[in-house]
Order: sequence, then C-alpha cells, then structure tokens
Amino acid sequence: MRLSDFGIYRYELPFTEPLTLKGATLHTREGLLLRLTGDDGSEGWSEASPLPGFSLETLDEAADQLVKASEAMTAAGRSPSENTPSILHLNTAPSVRFAIELATLNLNAARRGVSALELLDPNAGGILPVNGLLSGSADEVVADARRMRDAGYRAVKLKVGGLAVRDDAELVREVSGVLGHGISLRLDANRAWSLDEAIEFARATRDVRIEYIEEPLSDSALLPRFADESRMPVALDESLIGIEPEELSRHGYARAVVLKPTLIGGVRHTLRIAEEAHRLCMTPVVSSAYESGVGTLGLISLSASTGGAPAGLDTYRRLAEDILIPPPELHSPTIDVRPMLETPRSVDVDRLELIASL
Repeated sequence: MRLSDFGIYRYELPFTEPLTLKGATLHTREGLLLRLTGDDGSEGWSEASPLPGFSLETLDEAADQLVKASEAMTAAGRSPSENTPSILHLNTAPSVRFAIELATLNLNAARRGVSALELLDPNAGGILPVNGLLSGSADEVVADARRMRDAGYRAVKLKVGGLAVRDDAELVREVSGVLGHGISLRLDANRAWSLDEAIEFARATRDVRIEYIEEPLSDSALLPRFADESRMPVALDESLIGIEPEELSRHGYARAVVLKPTLIGGVRHTLRIAEEAHRLCMTPVVSSAYESGVGTLGLISLSASTGGAPAGLDTYRRLAEDILIPPPELHSPTIDVRPMLETPRSVDVDRLELIASL
C-alpha cells in the first residue's frame, strides 16, 4: 500500500465551561486533524493539537510542519511504515510526531481490518480504569469526589497549587476522607510551589494516603531533594518533555511517569519511555492533553498497551462536543477497551476547516 492522498483540517470545539491553564482562560479547544489515505482507499486519522501554555509549538507552527511532512510522505511514493521514520528525522514538534505516527498506525490497522491496539499489542484489552479529574471550587471538588466514589472510580486526581498551601492541604484531607481507602488519590501541582512550600504541604498531609504528586516544584531540578526530604511519592509530567528514555534513570526518585504523547513526542517515544519506566519500577500513566475523540481513542490504545494503569482521560468530559460520529462514551470509571476501539466511527468533516490536501 502506498499513500495516495492526505488532508489536514482545523477544528474548534467548545468546552463545557471555561478552562484556565497556566493563567490563560480557554473557551474552546482548537486543534488539527490529519487524514492519510492509501491507494487501496484505507484511511487513517489522527490529531496534532498543541496545548496552550504547555506545548512549545503553536497551532500555526504545527500546521506548517504537518503540511510539509504530509507532502513529503506522499511524494516519496513509499508505504507509510517506510515513510514515517525518515520523515520524523526532520525537526518535527511533539504534537506533529504524534499525529504522523498515529495516522500511520490507524491507516495500517484500517487496511488490515483491525484496531490500532491489535498492532500495538494483540494481547492487550479488557477493562481500562479511568482516572477521575477533580477541579473547581472546594465545594465542587468535594461534591465531585462523592460522585466519583459512588460511581466506582479506582483513582482520582486533584489539582492543587491554586490555593494557599494550608488550604490546599485541608482540601486534600477532606477529599481523602470522602474517597476512603479503596480509591487512589493522585495530586497535580503543575509546578506551583517553591521547595519550602512543597515541604510545608507534604508535612501538612503526611498522614494522608497519596499515590503520588505530579510536578510540585517550580524548579524541577530540586525534585530529588523534595522526594528525599518529604518522603512523598513524586510523578514526572512536564519534566518528561525533551528527554530520551535512557535519561529516565536519572529520576530514580520518581514513583510514576505521566505520559502525554501530544507533549512528549509521539507513539513510539511514549512506548519507549513506558518500557523504561517499567524497567525502573515506575508506573507509566498515559494521559490526555484535552484532545478530541480522534486523539483520545489513540490514547486508549496506548494506555491499554502500556500496562493499563488508571488513565488520565477524564479531560474528555470537558469537551461539550466532538467531531467523531458517534462520540466515544467516556463518562464512566472504566472503559471496555476493545468494544470502544472497534465501534465504527466517522469524522464529521463538515465541521472542519480544510487547510491542505492533495
């Protein structure tokens, strides 16, 4: 099979409510979709959607790179699998690498009549737990914690760092009490604190069962010291951007790695870091960056193939609409992976803006 056509589209989807990230308030999620078409008519869709405040590349930069890469792949006259490694030797941004690799994976899967997961790991599947996401006011957080407990979530993540340290600690204690002992509590500080503040928080919550805290420090170089002094389990997130799998051994203090392929650079890189994490006895947790359903389905495949730890996919609930027909049902604490991935879906191209094609 050879590539015969490609299409690059822009989408804009409303959030259910305004989303504040790194001090910026977003009302919509903007992103790019890539369609690769083979000479047998098979199609593979994927997504390149840089996350404002987190991605190094802008949406326009990603679009430029995606157009050039797609033109080069179709002009080469080779199969997608032959094309992808050479194209990715170019200086491509992480979200673009994710899009090219996922589209190639989905195209090959479509040609064979299977799901992408079948190509990643034919033995994977089953039930994938979803990590519930808590955010908002203290009252909203506590109410959502009760709802998630009653719904059967096995893991819940709470955003911290937006309040005074003592208030954050008090909220964590309250949420922990609501969840009880059967639900893992994960925290994410998004690099909000100094070392002293993070140590203060750790002391104030030392009797609370916490699976890990993601990126507590504004200065990530001090993470080993924080882990040593606080004895609080640490997870890496932003610190993974730009590192190679073999560099992960320098972070032996980490309990988990939160893998966002849009931010760290693609399917292969994610799989390699997950493999190295397992070797180092760290838990790999595949997580979203507010992608549409197209990218989210790819994340489900990746999560199932990397060990199936509770996945950070609850951000999908923040999208009020999607461009997939039918949209994935991701409003429960678990995903039955194979039925989810094998359900026939189409992309509503009428809702998209065409940027480039052959």
